[in-house]
Amino acid sequence: MNPNDQTSIVFNIQKFSLHDGPGIRTVVFLKGCPLKCKWCANPESQSPRIQILWDKEKCLGCGACAASCPQGAVLKTGRIIRINGKTCSGCGICAAGCPAQALRAEGEVKTVREVLNVCLQDRDFYEESGGGVTLSGGEALVHPDFSMALADALQKQNIHVAMETTGFAAPELFDRVTGHMDLLLFDVKHWDEAKHLEGTGVSNRLILDNMKRAIASGMRVLPRLPVIPGYNNTLADAKGFAARLKETGACEIQLLPFHQFGEKKYDELGKPYAYTDVPALHEEDLKDFRQVLLDQGIRAFF
Repeated sequence: MNPNDQTSIVFNIQKFSLHDGPGIRTVVFLKGCPLKCKWCANPESQSPRIQILWDKEKCLGCGACAASCPQGAVLKTGRIIRINGKTCSGCGICAAGCPAQALRAEGEVKTVREVLNVCLQDRDFYEESGGGVTLSGGEALVHPDFSMALADALQKQNIHVAMETTGFAAPELFDRVTGHMDLLLFDVKHWDEAKHLEGTGVSNRLILDNMKRAIASGMRVLPRLPVIPGYNNTLADAKGFAARLKETGACEIQLLPFHQFGEKKYDELGKPYAYTDVPALHEEDLKDFRQVLLDQGIRAFF
């Protein structure tokens, strides 16, 4: 197969991003993630399949969606619409026929060539700002062949490629895919294994081992920490993160204060949200947290 014909399910291509690597960037979001973080701002990214989301505020309650679904996956109970993820094929017939546009298909099969063409539209911005393209998700490691082919195609155009990753993958696959990247934006969720398992559904052992090996290989790695209220935001946590980072060979970390941007998506997916009414964090809320990291020799920044 021609590498440019590799396909993946993409749920967003965000242009002019300023927070996902150096310079002005285009971020390619791929569906599917091995972690199930309770605070995830993109819950639609967790499933590798195309999903149908329902906006109750737009819904007319007409039931056209349930009547049109060839799989019988759209269930209407009173004014409530639910999508059976086990039987939904993601065909989008229900969304296309909704008179109020209350349903939408999240995710679309795209080739490397199609994504590359979108990314090349902003080439001038990359060159002027020192930017490029960032693969995100979800988790790009879930789509290794697509991610490598897209990175190679971009680099042939002299475009910088970063990958935002959880680092949760078999070492051989992790090394193979990350070897095609110019920069890893490496998310760390918790320094303690039990708490990491509690918040994400997986252990942090493999993640930390992969980070340590990537740094030791000379790869450019930037650890990033989503700081979540009641989960990893105490001063004791800051000290624990500093110790773990030193074990991996890292000397810096970017702090990402918790926000509520993804809350509505949980409702649209019919999923509970663990952080309803939890106030967002701001840089000023994390001054002491950051100072602990600095005192421990870790360059912490926002």
